[in-house]
Amino acid sequence: MSEGMATAFFFILTALLLSGTGELFLKRGVSQVGVLSFTRERIIAELAQVFSQPFILIGFLLIFSGAILWLAAISRVELSWAYPMLSLGYIYVLLVSWIFLGETMSPLRLLGILVIVSGVFLLFRS
Repeated sequence: MSEGMATAFFFILTALLLSGTGELFLKRGVSQVGVLSFTRERIIAELAQVFSQPFILIGFLLIFSGAILWLAAISRVELSWAYPMLSLGYIYVLLVSWIFLGETMSPLRLLGILVIVSGVFLLFRS
């Protein structure tokens, strides 16, 4: 692997961790707000609630930081190589959702992780 690809891979993984962690914070924050209806009568009040939640603000900051690193990654490698690597984020989010949010980890989801990892491995080798 060339130095440029190694650096890009580092940026991609870091971006995934930041973005995935940001999603975890968004979920935690929106869980405190409750179900959003975004009806005409409630949209302003709901948006005010959403953007007053520290977890949501931190989540957006982490996702934005991940996006900046994503730009650094795709400035170094082909998008057709980098973009499928984002599927590793599914694995990370599934694991942290299971560990920190108590979400379901079924055998079918685990099989899905294996399929994703296999595909990313094949892509990485190309």
